[in-house]
Amino acid sequence: MPSATQATTDQLVDYVTSCALPTPWAQFTLHAFIEHSTGKEHLAMVLGDIGDGEPVLARVHSECLTGDVLFSQRCDCGAQLEGALQRIAEEGRGVLLYLRQEGRGIGLVNKIRAYRLQEAGADTVEANLQLGFHADARNYELCKPMLAQFGVRSLRLMTNNPRKIDALSRLGIAVAERVPLLVNRNAFNNSYLNTKQAKLGHMMGPVEAPADAS
Repeated sequence: MPSATQATTDQLVDYVTSCALPTPWAQFTLHAFIEHSTGKEHLAMVLGDIGDGEPVLARVHSECLTGDVLFSQRCDCGAQLEGALQRIAEEGRGVLLYLRQEGRGIGLVNKIRAYRLQEAGADTVEANLQLGFHADARNYELCKPMLAQFGVRSLRLMTNNPRKIDALSRLGIAVAERVPLLVNRNAFNNSYLNTKQAKLGHMMGPVEAPADAS
């Protein structure tokens, strides 16, 4: 386990401390980081030996208080969080990075403003743009030093978002496999998920096996 006073080498974040975190699926180790530029606190939930050089089952999850904590059905975030932790527990090895990037990077209050615009007819992308933000304002630079803290070099990434894969790859984080995370489509989030597919390129179908070349 990293030292509680050890800072990551590029100084984007400081590693602070860790503790045991029992969950309904497994007992994880919860690690805390502080981002230098903003003071935001980010988390890593780790299970098993993830520093052995083999690709690690992983989820890079952006904070969604409404979905993760308040059980909102307007998105699939809370179900993705639970599904990812359950899959890691079933495998006995993995990591979930919990990044404080609410509302695709616009913050909690602005996300509520965006929800209000959606109730008036905008979709999730249009609402962010109407508020003066990018459709997706998240930054994944922190992932590199956070993963490096545990010796992780390659991921089996649970995501439906190709932009996330591209962003991590540009940072030099190898994505050996994409693992779909398709959960909780319902009457309240169906339009939201369709918009993410149509406008943000999210892959909302399962990964197809390669055709038999024989």
